[in-house]
Amino acid sequence: MKKIFKPVRKLHKWLGYLLGLQILAWLLGGLVMSAIPLEKVHGKHLATRTLTNPFKSHDYVTLIDDIVSQVTNPTKIIFTHFLSTPLITVTSAGNQQNFNGITGQPFKAPNKQQIIANAHAHLLINAQLASAALLATGPRESGYKKNVWQVQFNDTFNTTLYLSSDTGKVITVRSDIWRVFDFFWMLHIMDYDEREDFNNPLLISFAASSVFFSFTGFILLLQNIRFRTRKRQLS
Repeated sequence: MKKIFKPVRKLHKWLGYLLGLQILAWLLGGLVMSAIPLEKVHGKHLATRTLTNPFKSHDYVTLIDDIVSQVTNPTKIIFTHFLSTPLITVTSAGNQQNFNGITGQPFKAPNKQQIIANAHAHLLINAQLASAALLATGPRESGYKKNVWQVQFNDTFNTTLYLSSDTGKVITVRSDIWRVFDFFWMLHIMDYDEREDFNNPLLISFAASSVFFSFTGFILLLQNIRFRTRKRQLS
């Protein structure tokens, strides 16, 4: 039995060195992620993703038939708006087309001033504009969306809204709260690239090693109990 304890003790020590920092990262990540409410992470207190439609049905004066005739196999029609313009959104085969609810003409992509105005309309806090840029491909925090407006504000949390360049609709809201959460999520699942793969080999390997570390610790505990029992018998 003694021959088993010596290599187990050595293995346990080196596993401890290897796993110590990652176990700390798991515990710290769990603490941070459980302490921050998801509503704060998603920025629901900073900006809203949708606005109440101020228009009534009689404000959409264009003929629906004229709009439907411009779309192939329409499946869904929604009455929405963008700033002071009533919109009619028609869905077909997974695509959406927006039309001016007054003229019936296809909705033109909003310009920079309109995008900024819409971002401010969705904002729930008092903050000044820091920057507004049209990106061919948004950063990872926007989901790498194509052709998006990135509108940043200079509040405490560096609130950032990402809006569709075609429709002006808010795609997502990000802030430093989300970025902190995302960082610890990365440490927690050990996906240092896309931070989405919860089943990556690195995580599985470390988790398995942690289980083995606990197992070797249990064996050493048995040795300690055995040693104490023998000591009592000798005394």
